Amino acid sequence: MPMKLNRFILVVSFLLIAISGFSQKSINIWEDTDCNKKVKLTPYLAEGDNNIAVIVCPGGSYFWLDRKTEGIGVAEWLQSNGISAFVLEYRVVGVPAFITHYRLLFRGIRFPDMLQDILRSIQLIRDNANQYGINPNKLGVMGFSAGGHLAGMSGEFFDTDVLSLVGIKTSTSLKPDFIAPIYPVVSFVNKSTHKRSQRGILGEGHSISKEMKDSLSLERHVRSDMPPTFLMNCVDDPIVKYHNSELLDSAMTAKDVNHRYIQYKTGGHGFGATPEKTSEEAIGWREEFLNWVKFIFKKEQ
Repeated sequence: MPMKLNRFILVVSFLLIAISGFSQKSINIWEDTDCNKKVKLTPYLAEGDNNIAVIVCPGGSYFWLDRKTEGIGVAEWLQSNGISAFVLEYRVVGVPAFITHYRLLFRGIRFPDMLQDILRSIQLIRDNANQYGINPNKLGVMGFSAGGHLAGMSGEFFDTDVLSLVGIKTSTSLKPDFIAPIYPVVSFVNKSTHKRSQRGILGEGHSISKEMKDSLSLERHVRSDMPPTFLMNCVDDPIVKYHNSELLDSAMTAKDVNHRYIQYKTGGHGFGATPEKTSEEAIGWREEFLNWVKFIFKKEQ
């Protein structure tokens, strides 16, 4: 074999070894359980151990997922800044349900499926913290748009017994150590409601009842023992009205929840951690978040 080819193979081998050291194969969070579903959780592990970790929930109105920009792109940015990330492809309804309204006849995907997925992920990551090189007491949830609503639910409904519906009992705490709803869907009762996300999580017809809309409106269920919260949105958001985040900020302020709210004038929606997809102003949220998350854990030391 030629010497140059030998060197090329050696270099490629070292690169593959290096890459495998910082990321791991996706897992199905419901494998070997009574929940006969496939939900993928993909780790993007930072170097070292005892790291801060974040479960990343992409947006998509609970109908689909923006895996690239609000999933992989965010995870790689966190990883490059020393924070381990786990991209959760939680259950969403799918395009066929958006087009056909078949959930008028069949249950399909709807609440509490998504909440089960995020709480199960918290349990699995905490139970395997040593394997992932993370601190189980520094695990947060970051979500974008509808994923931001899911992050909010994880901070408000962590002690609901939804995992028992699929036969899982655990003594592991399911409360995130912090949450970061980014340009989130918040309310299903206010005039600022994002109707597509409301339909995505609740279903069709009579499933979208006043009681269900109220029960999943984050601003109505803020609790004083919520985890520290980083909240961000843009006034010019053309998809999810900026009043959503203002409602959540006001409710958290009233309950004296430890939180940071940043509202940018420009930036739009759906940009994740990608500078090219937003304004120079709004991409500043990344540095603000990094400083904030390090500060909240520094205070605890």
